[in-house]
Amino acid sequence: MSVSSPSVVQATFAATLVDEWIAQGLSDVIICPGSRSTPLALAFYGRTEMTCHVRIDERSAAFFAIGVALRSKRPVAILVTSGTAAAELHAAVAEADQAAVPLIVITADRPPELHGVGAAQTIEQGHLFGGMVRAFADPGVASLASRVTWRGLAQSLWASATAIWPGPVHLNAAFVEPLVGVPEALPAVVTDLEPAERHPVLEPPVDLRGKKVLMILGPGAPVGSIESAHHYGWVVFGDATAQGSTPFADPLLRSDAFAALAKPDLVLRVGGLPASKFVAQRLREWGVPVIGVTDGGPIADPDRVITQRWGTSWTREEHEWWGDPNYRELVQRASEVVGEEIAAEELGGRFTEILLARRVVKASTDLGVPLVIGSSMPIRDCEWWAPAREVATFSNRGVNGIDGVVSTVFGVGATAAAIGFVGDVTFLHDVSALTHGVGEHGGTAVLVVSDNRGGGIFSFLAQGESVDPASFDALFTTSHTHDLAAIARSFGHHAVDVTSESELTTAIEEGVAREGVSVVVARVHSPRDNVLSHAHLVERIVSRLETFA
Repeated sequence: MSVSSPSVVQATFAATLVDEWIAQGLSDVIICPGSRSTPLALAFYGRTEMTCHVRIDERSAAFFAIGVALRSKRPVAILVTSGTAAAELHAAVAEADQAAVPLIVITADRPPELHGVGAAQTIEQGHLFGGMVRAFADPGVASLASRVTWRGLAQSLWASATAIWPGPVHLNAAFVEPLVGVPEALPAVVTDLEPAERHPVLEPPVDLRGKKVLMILGPGAPVGSIESAHHYGWVVFGDATAQGSTPFADPLLRSDAFAALAKPDLVLRVGGLPASKFVAQRLREWGVPVIGVTDGGPIADPDRVITQRWGTSWTREEHEWWGDPNYRELVQRASEVVGEEIAAEELGGRFTEILLARRVVKASTDLGVPLVIGSSMPIRDCEWWAPAREVATFSNRGVNGIDGVVSTVFGVGATAAAIGFVGDVTFLHDVSALTHGVGEHGGTAVLVVSDNRGGGIFSFLAQGESVDPASFDALFTTSHTHDLAAIARSFGHHAVDVTSESELTTAIEEGVAREGVSVVVARVHSPRDNVLSHAHLVERIVSRLETFA
């Protein structure tokens, strides 16, 4: 009886992992070209059930994977070779960790005998991502003796990625040369794996009848949370990704008078944190009970204001949950007042960043296309000044970085459609995403870029007042002179500059109707002008709310 060669064994190992993941529900993998990852690349590519997205830049590919996972709401695999290719995934793994995005991160590796001897493309990849992954596995080079563990390994990683607190998992898979082999018969399917442990469900201990209940939703909060809150007559303030929340929470709470009038009896916190610092400030000032509602995952609480934690399965009688209808009516009327002031500001016709954000949100709603919002000013302008989102809205708010956002937009738009809204520095930071766009499987992505010639968000920070202008521009604004539309066209994409609301609307509509990537560069005013626009609008709103009752 012949003994299987190492290349055949590891080909069978790779095919088994892929077979088991497909059985679990995996349908998308992002593959970055490399030699050491060959066994798994061939295993993925050989299965017709898989959609294989091939991308050359590992950092961009990982954020693209996040976009695909956000849209599909299920795990996505990413495969890279060894060495610095593995290290390139670090930022996206950090984002997926804190944003609870399920990724199966696979790094190929050299065998143990090639470590510590100066072999090319060899670094220490064990626990490369530390505590940012839900599970880590380093099974070593596949052998016939370990054959019975292969399906269990795949199932265990899948279970960890999709547990009550989903997120990334890491498989570091070592392979020996020759790297190409023909798989033998795969091990039998295993069906007796224990399900992932569930966190206990807690019962809310209070009766909310007639109370002023405020629910604050951050990134990752499910749509059902808002539906429940509306059903019970609660007030809902949400971050930029929340669909159907009461808009304009930030400008509302900038008014001391209205914040005092709108003080709730109880606050329920779901998901991460909104971008507004005024929401956080009022939570600290109000001093009311703040309940963290969780299905088992962590709750962001940097100010230590959460006093209790509740589970998400509530079994009290429904009549015990009805909030004070007058409280909801008060906040709703105030929100309408803010909306009137913002609309009045638009009558001047100036193409401001506020107007830009509002029109991008409106376009996504009117066209029914998912929206992906970048960090820095876009996420704030959409959260603070735009009407409530009515379509699926995403943002990399786990770690709040600008890296990889363009790639995430393209991941959401791959084989589907998406509108992205980012700043110019964010666009330049991830320009390598333009290499592949939405990818070889088609799709549509309209990328709206707010071009104010630099990092405008820094103009809102204390540095803008305390650092001399020359140093501030060099260190923070980092002004640029790049023609962003020309850059996009150099990669073969459609691109246009717009300087008015009508041009913006037309460009977005035409881009959504066009397959592939369309870049819409919105030429807005300088960061300093944006600061003044915000200040003027806030002053008007606060003045109006001072006499609100």
